[in-house]
Order: sequence, then structure tokens, then C-alpha cells
Amino acid sequence: MASAPGGGFEGLVAAPSDRPHRPDPPPAAPPDGIRTVAPSPTGPSTTTRVVLVRHGEAECNVSGICGGIKGCTGLTAKGVGQVTALGDRLEMTGELAGVDALYASVLPRAIETAQLLAPALRSVGSDGTFGPSPAVTTECGLCELHPGEADGLTWEEFSAQYQGPDWDDDPHQPIAPGGESWTGFVLRVAAALESVAARHPGGLVVVACHAGVVEASLLSMLPMVGGRDGARLQLRTQHASMTTWEVEGDRWRLLGYNDASHLRPRDPRDWREGDRAFAQQA
Repeated sequence: MASAPGGGFEGLVAAPSDRPHRPDPPPAAPPDGIRTVAPSPTGPSTTTRVVLVRHGEAECNVSGICGGIKGCTGLTAKGVGQVTALGDRLEMTGELAGVDALYASVLPRAIETAQLLAPALRSVGSDGTFGPSPAVTTECGLCELHPGEADGLTWEEFSAQYQGPDWDDDPHQPIAPGGESWTGFVLRVAAALESVAARHPGGLVVVACHAGVVEASLLSMLPMVGGRDGARLQLRTQHASMTTWEVEGDRWRLLGYNDASHLRPRDPRDWREGDRAFAQQA
């Protein structure tokens, strides 16, 4: 290629191509059947986030009483402190601010937990002002396993009167006359959670509930063989811990289980920007 008059390299510039530029195609994604990570959303989110919060320590937990609607008398002072620590965390991080709905079972320990958390779940306006605390909606379907005639008995009285079912051997056996079996409980909880999620498509829902409800959610929503047929996990779900689900259509994805980092021996006021950023992604 000849140089331009006067020397230099200006004349060595190639003429532009007539062919239009075509960006490289995006890399192909694995088929859904073998994908291990959900694809990133490309538009407005249609997923619903359901956060299950186990209640704080309850009076029936420490007194050894079967805590149905009659036996439950609410939280201990320690339980109030546990839920307050969670509320402090949520208020500092804003990770659950502006919930679309706040639910609780009809048992006093769950209602008290929801009421303590409500101020930390308020929406925050662009000017930094807070909206009202969300109202608590109670549903019996979110209760711990219904104990029937065992409600209010001590566990010693229960064992003497009913001997107790062995759910590892027969999960279809009721706990006591008028009470639920383990299998019936799991199916009841699954139906209640599916109904709650369906009412709030694309929203954020917090549910104050029970350890059994958390375990039932794992059994019924994860692709687990025998999950809804009576399999048991025997988990150690901590008081005032969070278990988070992402719901898209009929698919439930577990994002986190038993998050109780706020109960570690540290002042919740010491949460720093790194903690805040992490929490908002969790």
C-alpha cells in the first residue's frame, strides 16, 4: 500500500470494511436438565422470596410442655432478646426492608416473634423516612404439628399417657388422639407455604414459624426422595434463625438455612458496610 504524499504513515491506514460488525455470540448455557446454577434474570424479577424465621426461645421450650394453642404462653426473656437481635440486624442491613407481607402461625410464640420483627421490615423512602410496620397475618396452616389431646401436657405426662409414636418407624401415626401424624403435618405445611407464595408473586414474604415448619419446608420443597411421605431430617434449627427460599412458578430454591449469625457474641450495632453488602446479596 503506497504512502501518502509528504511521507509518514497516514496513507497506510486500511480502508474500512464493507462488512457490518457482528458481536460475538454469548456462550451457550447448559440445558435446564443439567444446569447447576439458575440463570440470571434478564427482566423484572418474577421470583418470590419467602423467609422463614423460627420463633425465639419459648416458655414451653424450657418448661418441657407440649406447646399447642393451649400449652404455648409466648417467648421467654431470652427469646425476646434473640428476636430483638435479629431485628437489630435487619434494621441495620435493610436486607428484608419493605416486605410485601408478614405472616405468623396462630401460636403466641410465633405471633410475638412477628410483632417484634415488624418495625425492622418497614419500607424506606428515597428521603430516608420509614413506612408503617407491616401488619401480621396469622394462619393455622403455619403452626407447629397439632398435638391434639397432648396439648398442654408435660412431656413426662405425654410419655406416660400415650407412649408416643415412633415417626422414624411409622410417620403416619398421630402424635395423640385428635393430633397430626408427621406425614400429615408435612403435607399441611407444604400446602400452606405454597398458598402463601402464590399470593405474593414477585414479592418478599416473611413467615414467623417453627422448627418443624422449617424442616417440613425442606422435606416438601427440595427434590428429596420420600420427602412428603414421612422422611425425617431431625435438624437443629436455631431459635430466631432465618431460612430463605426463592420461588419461581412451582420450583423452590433454597438460598439459605439456619442463618443465626446475629446471635453470635457481638453487638449488632457493630455491623459494618461489608456485612451490609453481604447481607443484601444473601
